[in-house]
Amino acid sequence: MKRTIPFLIASVAGFVLIIAYFVPFAEGWGESVSIWFDVLAAIAFILGGGNLLKNHLQKVSARKPGWAYSAITVAAFALTLFAGLAKLGATPNPQYPASSAWSGAYRETGTVFWWIYEYAFVPLTATIFALLAFYVASAAFRAFRARNTEAALLLGTAFIILLGRTFAGVYLTSWLPDSLYGLRIENLSVDIMRVFVTAGNRAIMIGIALGTAAVSLKILLGVDRSYLGSGDE
Repeated sequence: MKRTIPFLIASVAGFVLIIAYFVPFAEGWGESVSIWFDVLAAIAFILGGGNLLKNHLQKVSARKPGWAYSAITVAAFALTLFAGLAKLGATPNPQYPASSAWSGAYRETGTVFWWIYEYAFVPLTATIFALLAFYVASAAFRAFRARNTEAALLLGTAFIILLGRTFAGVYLTSWLPDSLYGLRIENLSVDIMRVFVTAGNRAIMIGIALGTAAVSLKILLGVDRSYLGSGDE
């Protein structure tokens, strides 16, 4: 029963949303299910935050390897949570000028939460993506080895697109006459992105849509219950 009841709830909610999407008079059912989803999502956020604190505090208490990073995570989580809930630095809502900052928006410019996001989270995110660029370049170097026909096509296509985005690529084929304008590297790169890459993206999206539909049906029909975890029926 521990897995049957959650499965029935998930299955009924899923089919209700599908019916509400295609049947006009059932739209209200879908809105009700969405409201319950928001309620459960809020509870899940609380449980997730509690689980994060539990795991990292245990790591700090036991002085496991990397416990200092866990301590920083807990401190950052607590500071951000307090700044957002207390609305530190927020100005009162104009409709309630005599009230406290609690009536203002916690994400408005100048609040502590806004400062943490703009001057801590955003730079850290940019740093991570900057570091990923080196890993992407390394992976591309290993992948672009023309060991077979497919790899040679990939290497040639990438080379044309990269050259087409630089001044050197434009300069290399600038001598071609106007009758061969389409063979210039900058135009070839645009054609590749517009035709072949677009076709590939659409094929991938169609495959993702079919896979999502298949997995959703498996979950709704109870064929796949892995999301319920292990345990007795």
